[in-house]
Amino acid sequence: MSATDPDPAAASTKRPLDSSLAAPSPPSKLQRSSEPPEPASAGNSDGATEAAGVESEAMAGARNPRAQRYLVAVEYVGTRFSGSQQQPNQRTVVGVLEEAFHRFIGQPVSIFCSSRTDAGVHALSNVCHVDVERISKRRPGEVLPPHEPGVVKRAVNHFLQKNEGDIMVTDVRCVAPDFHARYKALERTYHYRLLSGLEPTSVFEKNSAWHIPEDLDIESMKKACSILVGHHDFSSFRAAGCQANSPMRTLDELTVTEVFPFMFFPSSLERSEMESSDGSLVYSRTAATESSGKISNGSCKNGEKPESEEGKEFGKRLRHRCVVVTARARSFLYHQVRLMVGLLKSVGTGDLTTEDGLVFCP
Repeated sequence: MSATDPDPAAASTKRPLDSSLAAPSPPSKLQRSSEPPEPASAGNSDGATEAAGVESEAMAGARNPRAQRYLVAVEYVGTRFSGSQQQPNQRTVVGVLEEAFHRFIGQPVSIFCSSRTDAGVHALSNVCHVDVERISKRRPGEVLPPHEPGVVKRAVNHFLQKNEGDIMVTDVRCVAPDFHARYKALERTYHYRLLSGLEPTSVFEKNSAWHIPEDLDIESMKKACSILVGHHDFSSFRAAGCQANSPMRTLDELTVTEVFPFMFFPSSLERSEMESSDGSLVYSRTAATESSGKISNGSCKNGEKPESEEGKEFGKRLRHRCVVVTARARSFLYHQVRLMVGLLKSVGTGDLTTEDGLVFCP
C-alpha cells in the first residue's frame, strides 16, 4: 500500500528480513484523553494480528514441492473492492487475483497478502505470494519448468484487465519455498491524503482523500507526530476487533507534509511563482490556493472573462490544501493508523491539543 491507505491511499513497501535490527527502546504507554472521529473512507493498517495469522501460516505451510513460489506486487484502486481478504459473495483483491491466476494456469491457487486493506483503500504496492505448479496442457500430469516472472506478470495482467481493470501486477519475482510475504516483511507504509478547505471535494478526489472543511494547523500536527513516534503501548489506538497479542508497537515514522493537490495544472503565473532555478516546480501554498481575477458584478463584456461574486475566474475551482500523513512501521494494530490520523486531524483543527490529546503514563 509504496505498503498506498492514499488515499486514502494505503501503501506498503517490503524489504527482506534483517536480523540485525536494533532492539527497541523501553516501552511507554500512550493514551488519548478523547477519541477522534474516524477518517471517512480511510482504511486500516495491516494490523499484523498474530492470532489471525496462525491459520494463514499453517495453510501457507502446506506447500506443493513441485510448485514455484512467486512474490507478486500489485497496485489497485480500492473503491470497488470490499477489502483485500476473501469474503463470501464479495469482490475482494485476493479473490480477483486468485481468479486471474486460475485462468492463467488452469488450476486454483491461494494468495497470501503482506498487508490487509479495508474496503475503499487503495494500494500503491501491496505484496503477496503464490505457489504455481506448471502442468503441461498437452500431457496432463507432466510438470514443466516454472514460468519466467515476466510471463506471469503479463499473463495475469491480461486477465485482470478483463475484470474492471482497477488492479494490476507491477512486479513478480521468484522466491524461496519458505518465503512468506506477510511474515518476512520488514516494514509497511501507509499514506492518508487530507484535503483542507470549504470548497466541495472534486469528483476526481472524492474516492481518494478525506475532506476537512476547516483549516489545518500543520505545525501542531507535526508536534503530535513527534510524540507518537517510537516504541509505545498503543492500546488507545487499536479497534475492538484487534487480535494482536500485545499492544506494543514501534512506530518508525509519522509525518505530515503539504503537497500539490491531485489534478494540479498550474497556470503560467503559478508556474513562474513556483519554478526553481533548474526548472522544477516547488510547492507554494500561495500559488496553489489563490485564484486570479478581480471582483466584478457578474456582467460579461465583449473580450472580458466572466468572474464570480467572490472574485475568482468563472468556472475555476478554489484549490484545497492537500496534506499527506505518512505512517511507517513493521506492523500496526487493527485500525491503528486510522485512529492516529483521526487524532492528528483533531489536533490540526484545534479540537485537541498536544497537551490534552496525548498523555504519557509511567
